[in-house]
Parts: sequence; C-alpha cells; structure tokens
Amino acid sequence: MRKLLKLIILMQLLIFVSIGVSFANNDRGQITNLPIPRFVSLKTSKGNIRRGPSLSHKIDWVLMARNIPLKIVDEHEHWRRVVDHEGASGWIHYSLISGARTALVLQDMSSLHKKPQYDSDVKAKIEINAIGSLGKCDQDWCFLRFSTGKGWVNRSKLWGLLENEIRQ
Repeated sequence: MRKLLKLIILMQLLIFVSIGVSFANNDRGQITNLPIPRFVSLKTSKGNIRRGPSLSHKIDWVLMARNIPLKIVDEHEHWRRVVDHEGASGWIHYSLISGARTALVLQDMSSLHKKPQYDSDVKAKIEINAIGSLGKCDQDWCFLRFSTGKGWVNRSKLWGLLENEIRQ
C-alpha cells in the first residue's frame, strides 16, 4: 500500500511539473514561437480587425493608419490577436502586419529632445497620435524617427513598448 501511495504521489508530482513547464512555455506563440505579448506594426494603410480568426468573422473595426503599433497577444494559424493603444482587441491576418517597431505618442505636444534628458534642447513638439519609427530605448527615453525629424521622447508618453523593455 505504501508503494502504491508513493507511486501516486510521484505521478502527481510529474503531472504538476509538466503543467508548470507548459505554463512556462506559454509566453511564446504556438505558431511562430515568438514572444507573446510582442509589438508589431500595421504594414498597410488599411487593416480589418475581426471578431475571430477567419474571414468569415465579422469586421469589428478598420485600422486606417499605416505603421500603427499593435500588441500581439495570441496566435491562431494565419491570424494574430492584437490589442490597440485604447485596449480594443480583435484578430488580424498576419500578412497585414510587420515586425517593424513603431510607437504612438499619447500626449499632445510632447517634446522631441536632442538628447535623452529633460534639460536637453527641444527640437520639436509632437502631436498626439503621431507615429514614429522606434529606435533605442532605455528605462526612461526612446529614440524616434518621424517624417519631420528625429530625437528622444520620454517613454511615459509613448505606446508601443513592453513594460521595462530595453532596445539597443
């Protein structure tokens, strides 16, 4: 009876360990094996966001801004579940997104600095919802390229990065 009890406990332990390993690997997409969540951008100037991962699902809304950053939170075949900067989510076909990283400015008239410091020269003021190409980021600042200029923006004013994400 003791051997049977030990065997049952051992089997339960193995099950719990395998479940733990399964949860630990859940931070990668089942299709791409890329990190989940991760940020991408809209490759085209128009992208349908659907209720489910197929063309037969209803279109909930249409993205109308090329390069808008999107957070991928799930994968299913050729579809990616994305979240936008307002927290709305839906499914988009993978062919409409790019791995190019961009960031969206959340605060109107945010300062574009020459250096990653508040006391550095301000090169421009950036309007809310402006989208820039994302470069280096440290804990406090990100380098962005806009069509009209480039410089450093405080990351608290941006959407398109994971918390504590550092970019070289």
